[in-house]
Amino acid sequence: MRHRGAGAGLKTSALYVVATPLGNLGDLGDRAREVLAGVDAIACEDTRHTRKLLDHFGIRAETFSLHEHNEAAAAERLIRQLREGGSLALVSDAGTPAVSDPGARAVAAVRAAGFEVIPVPGPNAAVAALSASGLTDPHFLFYGFLPAKTAARRKALAALKPLPCALVFYEAPHRIEEAVADLAAELEPGRRLVIARELTKLFESIVDLPLAEAAAWLAADADRRRGEFVLCVSAPPPAEGMPAEAERMLDTLLAELPLKQAVKLAAEISGAPKNALYDLALSRKGKE
Repeated sequence: MRHRGAGAGLKTSALYVVATPLGNLGDLGDRAREVLAGVDAIACEDTRHTRKLLDHFGIRAETFSLHEHNEAAAAERLIRQLREGGSLALVSDAGTPAVSDPGARAVAAVRAAGFEVIPVPGPNAAVAALSASGLTDPHFLFYGFLPAKTAARRKALAALKPLPCALVFYEAPHRIEEAVADLAAELEPGRRLVIARELTKLFESIVDLPLAEAAAWLAADADRRRGEFVLCVSAPPPAEGMPAEAERMLDTLLAELPLKQAVKLAAEISGAPKNALYDLALSRKGKE
């Protein structure tokens, strides 16, 4: 059987993980178009959604579903076609597959079966939002979607609070108000929050404001609560007179050791004042 991928210059028995536009179809690069046009079949989060993209570029490739509810069975199909020498692609509805989207388990199964997985980089909502956020923190943590329930969400945020980096979340419109309220309740009010909405689409907006003001800003206009969201939160301010590295070290030690021992070691290693570390440790434990 002759496979289309071989004729298109693609590798046989390989899975291409292809990033697709968040909204603006002009963001689909030349390489991504060539791969999608050349593979034998495309595994899609939603075949109807992907078909609109493919039709726009005149691509007639076969498609089949691979989503969170059928990922195991769809992965078996991928592996079966790869064993036959096929070239396949994996896409999600928007952005990069397997990043807070279906596909990670399928990729793992394909790799475990001994086949090559080739990334075709492109749009990613978290990176796009962060690049336009203006946050200057040297590190960031991409968390994805917070838990849907308030108690679980607040518990997750409490664990994230001391991390010395910017935090990046995805959020859906029906939970945006609750999520922002919990961010303000659990994190320091002086942190900056960048709300990136509908990236690359007609009603794209990117707003930077103090975390304490975000709930009121959302409530002021119903249109501000529509669409898909990326939330970027600046890193925590260092404790007054306390080096950020000493604070991070204390938090790490507190997770493993009794309070007094953690304080003693943190002071010895970091050189930070023991009394200040002790007060900080007490405040940390008092919030647990």
